[in-house]
Amino acid sequence: MDPAASDDRRWRLRHLPVLLGVSGVALVVAAVLGGLLAGGVGAVGAPIGVAIVTLSYTLSTLVIAWADSVNPQLVLAVGLAAYATKFTLLGVIMSVVASSGWAGLVPLCLGVAAGVVLWTGTHIWWISTVHARRVRGGEMSR
Repeated sequence: MDPAASDDRRWRLRHLPVLLGVSGVALVVAAVLGGLLAGGVGAVGAPIGVAIVTLSYTLSTLVIAWADSVNPQLVLAVGLAAYATKFTLLGVIMSVVASSGWAGLVPLCLGVAAGVVLWTGTHIWWISTVHARRVRGGEMSR
């Protein structure tokens, strides 16, 4: 393990404020676009989709950071357990919503897709620019 990273375990959470900010903007945009394109159900469904992704990814980040703080060898097992639990819950939730006949299902699914793309894209940007700059500049140990 990189000694600088072991000196600063908070690096796992430093990206969270930026990602949550982007997700907050995405929630608003999803509500507006959903409303314009699908009416009231779109204005509700699309931001719920974005919120599902935001909650899911935030919980993963926190659980993995916790596992790393306890013992780095727990990260894989805890991360996989969180992943399996989240996808099982997501499958159950989506199945219940789909069987309910709610008209907001498509906007919800589009919100989920948009949330995944935005979170992942922002995280890639963070790692390739901000985090990379910190590592190159030696800020990890400060």
